[in-house]
Amino acid sequence: MTAVPPRVERFVDLSQNELRARLPEALSLYVTAMHYPMGTAEQRAPMWLAHMLRAGWRCVAAIDPDDALVGIAYGYHGAPGQWWHEQVRRGIVDRSGQKFADEWLDDYFELTEVHVRPAGQGRGVGEDLLRRLLADVPAAKVLLSTPEGPSRAWRLYYRMCFTDVLRNYRFTGDPRPFGVLGRTLPL
Repeated sequence: MTAVPPRVERFVDLSQNELRARLPEALSLYVTAMHYPMGTAEQRAPMWLAHMLRAGWRCVAAIDPDDALVGIAYGYHGAPGQWWHEQVRRGIVDRSGQKFADEWLDDYFELTEVHVRPAGQGRGVGEDLLRRLLADVPAAKVLLSTPEGPSRAWRLYYRMCFTDVLRNYRFTGDPRPFGVLGRTLPL
């Protein structure tokens, strides 16, 4: 039986307090969209809470008529010393050199999470979330990482003119290969 696609009634910017209040729901959406085991939500909660404290953090959500999350996206200004920044810097330097790493990592917004309920995927919700989240971001570029392999996410990012920065990269602690994609801002 096919799930009925959720209808987005509105998009909203969520404050830190609003996301904290919806964190179990947001993490459930994340686990479902990424096909992770349910225990993953408990492991990710502290990380999402820590991300909210980073400079330039912002979050956008797609809400259905019952006030449930259809999708969520958040990110912040990336900076030296942050785990993801250091992992990506190492990967880029190892493959493409210091200059290329400096070009990408000097002033960027880290698009940390973008997730849409599976029944709502392929209907423009992800693109709307990205456009709203990245509107007026005070950074020269945006970077993200996503698991390698054909997916709706890859099609979305390429359609929005993201380019390959680092491919088939393995982050510490995760055996899957990832692609790091980026593009200049504004969209």
